[in-house]
Amino acid sequence: MPDLLIQNISEIASPEGPGPLGGTAQGRVRRIPDAEILCRDGEIVYAGPAAERRARVGDLPGAERFDAGGGTVIPGFVDPHTHLPWAGSRELEFAQRLAGKTYMEIAAAGGGILSTVRATREATEEELAANVERRLDWMLACGTTTAEAKSGYGLSAADELKQLRAIRAAANEHAVDLVATLMAAHEIPPEYRDRRERYLDLICEEIVPAVAAQELASFSDVFCEEGVFTPAESRRVLIAGREHGLLPRLHADEFVDSGGAELAAELGALSADHLIAVSERGIEAMAAAGIIATLLPGTSFFLMKHTYAPARRMIEAGVPIALATDCNPGSSFTESMPMVIVLAVFELGLSIEEALTAATLNAACSLGLGQRIGSVESGKRADLLVLDAPNLLHLAYHFGINPVAAVIKNGRRVHPVARAGG
Repeated sequence: MPDLLIQNISEIASPEGPGPLGGTAQGRVRRIPDAEILCRDGEIVYAGPAAERRARVGDLPGAERFDAGGGTVIPGFVDPHTHLPWAGSRELEFAQRLAGKTYMEIAAAGGGILSTVRATREATEEELAANVERRLDWMLACGTTTAEAKSGYGLSAADELKQLRAIRAAANEHAVDLVATLMAAHEIPPEYRDRRERYLDLICEEIVPAVAAQELASFSDVFCEEGVFTPAESRRVLIAGREHGLLPRLHADEFVDSGGAELAAELGALSADHLIAVSERGIEAMAAAGIIATLLPGTSFFLMKHTYAPARRMIEAGVPIALATDCNPGSSFTESMPMVIVLAVFELGLSIEEALTAATLNAACSLGLGQRIGSVESGKRADLLVLDAPNLLHLAYHFGINPVAAVIKNGRRVHPVARAGG
């Protein structure tokens, strides 16, 4: 395929490097004005000043050209925490929350996760895959080029495997790359409420080995939270996953300080997520162990909470911050990483540079992909966004719109789809 030359870029804005950035380094973003990017065989081979590119390689008469229209180019967004393969809707619960009920009250009355479990169990694998593809369309339009996707709405061997197969099927048909996570430990299903130890046996002894044998997931995850899974139960599930090649991730300290951050540090998890109620002890443990904190401000916003994760304290402690949508039907129904970045700036107190790093390089590192994606650098995959904006600051300054004018994936424009002659 021909080279792709992206021209007329007002600035390139990107973090740099193969590893996660914490502390003051999280805010270090390279900005190159009047730039061009040359892509070859799906990779970036040049990203820098236009004049320097012309001096190095000349006119490139055989290259396909893309005019960025004076926009800003940044790395493609990486969304490292989603729950994409679900069926049904929880809009009635949304109305209940608007009327004053809390998420936990709704869950205690039979709603919440178990409501989605019922609908997902009834759906076919094909229906779930179609649902994932539809959500991926929205994600791609908003600039996401790689995402994680969890099971966790099946809560049985057959239905967890069905969700993971749906993720794989959707990924095979879509431009967005997906990384799958087994999350059978999302909740105790109704049929095991009086036999929770048996459900843990099912996860560790049947579901995990089956998922690993069929290579359906890269990670395992647990909802370590008061009223769901204890730290001891979470440890058992994550160790079972690790023994079968599934690397640990963790829903931690969302509603109360459950010790999830410390458990993530103990097990060397790739990320600890949510962390709204994380303790100082938990922050220090993550910093010492090099754990990435994946923060989900859309969840606090959607649940109408006034408390957000203590992002600034984490950055001060040296914990690398990643951002994600937590796209799910009950507590954060959005596919938009630009929306998450706006919330990160206004509610978490991140600078626009810190938020960009969190939504790209650090997010990629939380999936073990930092050496291949997450920054605009020679040798990395050409997953790029053209923003309809003269500089990076507009990513938060001009809010409430989708700033993504074009998406380049593997060195080819995938959104909007190129027309003949265009």
